[in-house]
Amino acid sequence: MHAFSRRFGLSGCAVMLSATLAMAEPVTRPIKLFNGKDMTNFYTWLRGVGKNKDPDKVFTIHEEVLSAPRRGVLGRLLHRETLTVQRMIRVSGQTFGGFTTEKEYENYHLVAEFKWGDKTWPPREKATRDSGILLHCVGEDGAAGGTWMESIECQMIEGGTGDIILVGGKGKPTINVTAEQRGGQWYYKEGAPAKEFKGGRINWWGRDPEWKDVLGFRGKQDVENPPGQWNTLECVCAGDKLTYILNGKVVNAGTNARHTKGKILFQSEGAEVFFRRIDLLPLKKSK
Repeated sequence: MHAFSRRFGLSGCAVMLSATLAMAEPVTRPIKLFNGKDMTNFYTWLRGVGKNKDPDKVFTIHEEVLSAPRRGVLGRLLHRETLTVQRMIRVSGQTFGGFTTEKEYENYHLVAEFKWGDKTWPPREKATRDSGILLHCVGEDGAAGGTWMESIECQMIEGGTGDIILVGGKGKPTINVTAEQRGGQWYYKEGAPAKEFKGGRINWWGRDPEWKDVLGFRGKQDVENPPGQWNTLECVCAGDKLTYILNGKVVNAGTNARHTKGKILFQSEGAEVFFRRIDLLPLKKSK
């Protein structure tokens, strides 16, 4: 600190501190993080490669052609079809890492639409398809295992999408969850006693107790759609509260989170996954 002050002066410190404190952007209007064209609002980070270097094209814009039959004035089907192109972010999963927002955000409703692809990679080529959305990312890229940022994760994994994972870096995120223990694991349960978690994973309420890390696993109560079908995953970040919603159902929630703002990171973790929508919406005003 003393060496820094001598070099830059106290006024320089104050300016930099002010800039840091002002970094998080509250969401007061809809923001299309994925603009449907390119990855303008993101940068990439790959383990062992670094920032904005992607030699194996882990992150690309994928085009999918959709067709629909055309109808005449009287509703008769015509032979010709209308063709539309849907663009999405493809994450190959080949190298562990992620694409991360350039800006920090706080107080928002994230809506992401994703589907799993077919491709998987070592060391998880025969394991469950795995990814995730890291919320309130702070600190350095790669601080957690050389790959992730310190954050609170909304897990995306076959059978476990909606789990809360606390990802430590230089600091340790904490959160309170109403949870019950089953078979040595913690599961979110509305109305259960609140417990403070300082690490680890809190399962979504319906995670199968017989869950196995095998490709294509599906649990008895799974809310997630099978691979190849689109899912809507929502993360409502309201102050120190987090609520995860999968395909319209609340699957996990927590309060008193130590982290309340930061960047948002979308993981590459051994499985092909597509994102066609990534939007930030303002929080609904309470009546």
